[in-house]
Amino acid sequence: MRHFVVVGILVIAMAVLTYIGLDSAGLMPVQASAQSVPIDRMWNEQVIAMSFLFALIVVPMVYSLVVFRRKKGDTTDAQHIEGNTNLEITWTILPLFAVVAFAYLGGNSLAQTLRADPEATVIKVTGRQWSWSFEYPEYGVTSPELRVPVGKQLHLQMTSTDVIHSFWVPEFRVKQDLVPGRVTEMRITPTMEGSWKVRCAEICGASHYAMETPVIVMSQAEFDAWMAEQVALAAEAAATPEGRGQALVNASGCTACHAINGVGGNVGPTWNGVFGHEVELADGSVVLADEAYLAESIKAPQAKIVAGYETQLMPAYGFTDEQIADIVAFIKTLR
Repeated sequence: MRHFVVVGILVIAMAVLTYIGLDSAGLMPVQASAQSVPIDRMWNEQVIAMSFLFALIVVPMVYSLVVFRRKKGDTTDAQHIEGNTNLEITWTILPLFAVVAFAYLGGNSLAQTLRADPEATVIKVTGRQWSWSFEYPEYGVTSPELRVPVGKQLHLQMTSTDVIHSFWVPEFRVKQDLVPGRVTEMRITPTMEGSWKVRCAEICGASHYAMETPVIVMSQAEFDAWMAEQVALAAEAAATPEGRGQALVNASGCTACHAINGVGGNVGPTWNGVFGHEVELADGSVVLADEAYLAESIKAPQAKIVAGYETQLMPAYGFTDEQIADIVAFIKTLR
């Protein structure tokens, strides 16, 4: 009995120390959404269980190796044990109850995470190789970055134009796949103002690592001011071809791969100052970047590959001829 008491005390002590060590390691990022609270609570309960199970395995094993080791000169056989029915019943029933308990806790946590607010703000999210775009249908605005008011639930309706992507903001905890041809949904209620990043959590191609964009949580007043500015800019842009082209570029996530005025990605050739200049192609030839070349490069991206970008694959977009003309008009303004 003395050994059981000693092992029991050591198991409790080891479990507590293990939990304190894991908790102090700061494994989880800051909580920035209402959904992160039940998820973190569930995570904490699992860490407690893992700490206890770790101690329950390691402590008796180490204790047995130290206390019950064979003494020098002892050549006798160890005690032969056939089994212990009561012990086997116990270690079958107790884990069963533990699994059922965690299933209940997990279901309760999931229900809190999925709880819907009828007044939630609808945002349509589109993922593509390798960028995001966010449409606010209530305002008729599309943005390459996600800006939202604090304290208001967001109803994200998400889809992909090419392969499977996954929407994930670590500070919000929740994560959801975007599947081509389907609309998946997720609800987030930001609770902290600040700037985070949405990342793709599903390997989606060569530039998967670069598929991230800002998520800015602001006060309602700041959001209203920003949205009013975006609505005005959208109305102004719609009046000119280059304005419509810029809106299309932002909505389609082109800047994730192509730099514009020194800002944007470097997966594809820069658009800054390209119009009217000669471009060296992968086959060694040179072509003038005029309207026809730019339009062809949008319609058939692999027809003429720019030198240095042989390994990149630009997806084909289903733009109309009018939309392509607007994008070309916008590219012509980039100096």
